[in-house]
Amino acid sequence: MTSSEQPQHGHVWSIVVGAGSGARFGGMKQYETLGDTRVIDRSVSAARAVSDGVVVVVPAGDVEREGGIAGGASRSESVRNGLAQVPADADIVCVHDAARPFASTDLFEQVIAAVRNGADAAIPAVPVTDTIKIVASDGSGTVESTPDRSTLVAVQTPQAFAAVALRRAHELDDGTSTATDDAMLVERAGGVVVVVDGESSNRKITTQDDLEWARREVEQ
Repeated sequence: MTSSEQPQHGHVWSIVVGAGSGARFGGMKQYETLGDTRVIDRSVSAARAVSDGVVVVVPAGDVEREGGIAGGASRSESVRNGLAQVPADADIVCVHDAARPFASTDLFEQVIAAVRNGADAAIPAVPVTDTIKIVASDGSGTVESTPDRSTLVAVQTPQAFAAVALRRAHELDDGTSTATDDAMLVERAGGVVVVVDGESSNRKITTQDDLEWARREVEQ
């Protein structure tokens, strides 16, 4: 599942991360079908449309069947495994979650363009509509503060990176990081991360309800 097709953007590679066990979902959500196409295959197709090559990261036990690269014990480790397969001459690397099968080509184009314009990383995000509370970490349930909602966004993938910045951020990660995405690693390494408008349809399949929604979208 590694492509070497030549699109309009030279030296852009993508890593599609589909190595999760689907604990919250209750199974391997990346292999569920939407119409006649699997979730992971839709995500790979979107990445391939804008990339010189795509590295697909899958659970270690699925490599023989699926091809691609074996994932690791954490998301960061899985991305590093994929990054090791990206050629040295790639100047931009996109990282996309296999569980976001509706990311558009335009969204990939936007984050890539932002990196070409000088950012170390570009991430899509949508406004937060609910009020957010910061709750004490001691388990008491006590509200400590309420951040200004106007400054908050919910982040999506694909995320695009200057290859040198992404490689450097992962080199600095000692494996104990609590980072939940690669942009956070780049932030911690001192990189400039910019936000572009995300897409409401770019919903991540996390629960069975998300899958049912996705199947309804495909049937429309």
